[in-house]
Amino acid sequence: MSSAVSREPAADSAKALEHFSRLLQFETDCWDVHHALGNNKQDFILLDVRSSQSFEQGHVEGALSLPHQKITVQTLEAYPEYTLFVVYCAGPHCNATEKAAIRLAKLGRPVKKMIGGVTGWLDEGFELSCE
Repeated sequence: MSSAVSREPAADSAKALEHFSRLLQFETDCWDVHHALGNNKQDFILLDVRSSQSFEQGHVEGALSLPHQKITVQTLEAYPEYTLFVVYCAGPHCNATEKAAIRLAKLGRPVKKMIGGVTGWLDEGFELSCE
């Protein structure tokens, strides 16, 4: 008798290694972003891709507000082509990060998603800024 967890066999180790290594090319987490911001290691632009109103109510300190609908060639022209953008939204129940990542990728820009978004940030015990 197998559980729903094991009913579908796990991938072999080589496939698992490839899959999980690949994920890190697309995602980062709140802890790594927090560490970079707090240790002068920020080599990316952190974009809050929620609405401007949501940003004003609380955001990760150091993030820029750029709602996903407003990501265009013009709004990115101040950043060199190689600039890495890290996007976040409200949390796992929000798909604004995917919408933003798609727009950035279509513009040929490097992008990663901060998994967890604001929800993950708060779950880690980090604070939001309203400034």
